[in-house]
Amino acid sequence: MKFSPLFALLAAGVLASSVAHAQTTMKISISTAQNSHQGIAIDTFAKEVEKRTAGRYKVQTFYNGSLGGERESIEAVQLGTQELAFSSSGPVPNFVPETKILDVPFLFRDKAHARAVLDGPVGQDLLRAFDSKGFKALAWAENGFRHMTNSKRSVQKPEDLKGLKMRTMENPVHIAAYKSFGIITTPMAFPEVFTALQQGTVDGQENPLSVIISAKFDQVQKHLSLTGHVYSPAIFVMNKAAFDKLPAADKQAFLDAAKEGTKANRARVDEDDAKGVAELRAKGMTVVDTLDKSAFVKALTPVNAEFEKQFGKANIDRIRNAK
Repeated sequence: MKFSPLFALLAAGVLASSVAHAQTTMKISISTAQNSHQGIAIDTFAKEVEKRTAGRYKVQTFYNGSLGGERESIEAVQLGTQELAFSSSGPVPNFVPETKILDVPFLFRDKAHARAVLDGPVGQDLLRAFDSKGFKALAWAENGFRHMTNSKRSVQKPEDLKGLKMRTMENPVHIAAYKSFGIITTPMAFPEVFTALQQGTVDGQENPLSVIISAKFDQVQKHLSLTGHVYSPAIFVMNKAAFDKLPAADKQAFLDAAKEGTKANRARVDEDDAKGVAELRAKGMTVVDTLDKSAFVKALTPVNAEFEKQFGKANIDRIRNAK
């Protein structure tokens, strides 16, 4: 059977067209709701990846821990069973120990200080530390300053925390610090927290306002204290082998998409912080917004001495004093 040159030309055109439009699908997940600072981060990232690669890459987004908690998602990215994840810094030190330093309580003065550190030399050095652990860290984003909630009593001073059973992230630095407040720490993956609070398995938890609002913790927690005890970064991570396979232009597209996701994420944190207290009060929470932070810092003196030994005082001071 003989094909005409015209048929051959048409067939080649169809083939070229299908190759040009071949689409690679990847997954990214978060533990919180879509309508949250993390949801807007991954939705923006997915949209930007598709736009910047002319639709050759499509990123499927998953919310509410539907692919597992943060630790499981990061593990899946490391193993290559999932290409991408967006996570708070909670479980990250279990995979990249160098990042532990960012979780030292009262390390950052405010969001502007934290963002400057993460976007500057310290943050960029830490992103490179992911390379040898099976990850490509695309960008630092934000979870926000963490505050304490509980169902038992109003927390106005460090002593009020003593004996409270609190869910903590699976993070060794947080656990050490909270134990020094006299908190009974209960590490738990985020998707389990609402039920644990509802059933009284734990008395309280600590998270940024963005998370407290999007997770509807006001339904199961009466008291909120704006302790701002830890700044919680978030991060876009990608499987290193999957990233390395990308052509140079596509690598840049993924990095730029993560930067856009970070911008949208930080803007939403600012918005939630600005309106969050009034919103939670309106929903019936008792909010302590004027407490003596220096008393909380003082209560952590012994554990801070341990952190200085562990991370090096010079390294902690480099972050504390960053402009």
